[in-house]
Amino acid sequence: MNASASTAHLMTGQDYRESLRRSKPTVYVDGRLVESVADEPTLQPGINALAVSYDFAHDPARAPLMTALQSSSGKRVNRMLHINESAGDLLNKLEAVRILCQETGCAQRYLAHDALNGIGQAVARLDDARGSTEARARFAAYLQHVQDADLSLGIAMTDAKGERSKRPAQQANPDVYVHIVERNAKGIVITGTKAIVTGAPYVHEFLVMPSRNMQAADADFALCCAVPVDAPGITIVSRPAGRPGEKPEHGAPLFSRRYGQATGVVIFDKVFVPWERVFLAGEWAFSGDVTYNYATHHRHSCIGARAGFGDLLIGAGALMCEANGLDPDHKANLRDPMVELIKITEGFYACGVAASVYGARDPHSGSFMPEPVFSNIGKLLLSTQIYDMHRLAHEVSGGLIVALPGPDEDHNPATAATLAEVLRANPDVPYDKRIEAARFIEDLTASYQGGWYSLISLHGGGSPAALKQEIWRNYPLGNKVELVERLLERGVLADPARPLTRNKQPGRCCDAGCSQPGQPIMVPLPTPGRD
Repeated sequence: MNASASTAHLMTGQDYRESLRRSKPTVYVDGRLVESVADEPTLQPGINALAVSYDFAHDPARAPLMTALQSSSGKRVNRMLHINESAGDLLNKLEAVRILCQETGCAQRYLAHDALNGIGQAVARLDDARGSTEARARFAAYLQHVQDADLSLGIAMTDAKGERSKRPAQQANPDVYVHIVERNAKGIVITGTKAIVTGAPYVHEFLVMPSRNMQAADADFALCCAVPVDAPGITIVSRPAGRPGEKPEHGAPLFSRRYGQATGVVIFDKVFVPWERVFLAGEWAFSGDVTYNYATHHRHSCIGARAGFGDLLIGAGALMCEANGLDPDHKANLRDPMVELIKITEGFYACGVAASVYGARDPHSGSFMPEPVFSNIGKLLLSTQIYDMHRLAHEVSGGLIVALPGPDEDHNPATAATLAEVLRANPDVPYDKRIEAARFIEDLTASYQGGWYSLISLHGGGSPAALKQEIWRNYPLGNKVELVERLLERGVLADPARPLTRNKQPGRCCDAGCSQPGQPIMVPLPTPGRD
């Protein structure tokens, strides 16, 4: 780390937990009003997951990766709140997310990074269109507040949407989208519903963002602002995080009782937002920029997140092979699915690396944006192959992962000794270690939590249809068409309006492509990370 750089206040995990006690959001879980989020048992796995992002920033081995120098302030900040200044920053963020998700399954806090980067780009473009600096200054002040306080942010983007065939202004009930209901000299008043907000109960503030590209008639819905989680008029209706306290018939979940994710419906009822926290208020022509920028950053981050989850499956699958007394080195029926699991995980992660290396400087904000085609391809691969990842983990593990007696039998004097003898396979691996690995894989892949990982991988950050649309919209098809036309010696039709060749890109090996001058390289990986 740069010793001369000052460091923003970086909370520890315990500091984060204490900070939650200082806010009093209105939160309901399973029909019950929560008195204290920080002490609510059903939310502890989510709080634990976010706490890891704070503690890792204080680990000497991980800190160079988990923090970053923000040149605009000269301070070292948590990487989950950093604005990317180079392709190296994109690589470091990708690896940081992977390491966080190796530990937690889903770290959640990286959504704040993605939203801050996306909003920063959009407000810079808005300023340039206006010939002003007001939007930049307002966002810069808010960014400094977030970084200095080391906050966690919930991204309130996905509206309830109502009837999907109608635009926001056409809805019978306008509150299915968050919208502006009043403007005055001090700020705006907003009302409406955000349907899926990750980590909603245990963040410090919400970033309210548009969920689609608005039109002129939708101007009141073209909204981007920041509000404290306990602002008057906000109600959070949340799911539990993970499976704390649950005792299903197959035993207490080994992973998801510790780490998990809550998602909440957030209802805004005439919530006041002062102007200094408003980044978009009716500028409908720029709503698509906020949405697109965030989606590209977030899909890039999702690649790192699901690679961390893949690492858990790879490690657990290898442990099950060992515990079953079978060596993949000599058993192709185990080696092949293990290699397939590795190929899938590292394949979509490689797209994230490519999106980082080919990332480009945004012409308005100066920050770096992941290359959109590779970002969307990587996200599409993980979205559709998450089910294959589960299947492959099942294939190498055997049916024992869902056929084991519950853990109460481990202490039953009438059965424990017999089970320990007959359910042991490899004589070098004790019975309790074998069933522990089996129950771990069950929790990740064949449980309520396993289904959640599948669904969030498929739809989180955009459905496959949205990803395919962005790939087609951004892919440089024109270069490929012109290549073939040249080889056929038929001449190239130089028509700028020709649909087939409208998308082109600069070369990959020039300063207009991948090799941006002076970009920092990736920091060394910490020892506890991926070997």
